[in-house]
Amino acid sequence: MKKYHSPCPVETTLNLIGNKWKMLIIRDLLSSTKRFGELRASIGASKNQTISQKVLTDNLKELESAKIIKRKVYAEVPPKVEYSLTPLGQSLEGVLQSLSSWGESYKDSDRIRH
Repeated sequence: MKKYHSPCPVETTLNLIGNKWKMLIIRDLLSSTKRFGELRASIGASKNQTISQKVLTDNLKELESAKIIKRKVYAEVPPKVEYSLTPLGQSLEGVLQSLSSWGESYKDSDRIRH
């Protein structure tokens, strides 16, 4: 298991969610539970970016092992799997809102400078 904890709380947070794909997965699961295909389609859709199946699977497994998301498998054929945020994952909503606000401010200040 990957070591997430660090003496620095910022580093601990970055260890858990500090890549682009994990942040986008969390962002998209904040709105609703999603199946794998829905999640893959929604990530990066606004910028026409795509995430490979392997990268999405790896990131989902890491987020699940860190207790940020939960995976629910339904006993049906073909198998149905849904992903949602745990209460711990939901607690990241304020972090993402802050990042979004900061990003908007940065874009606005960049427009003013040019």
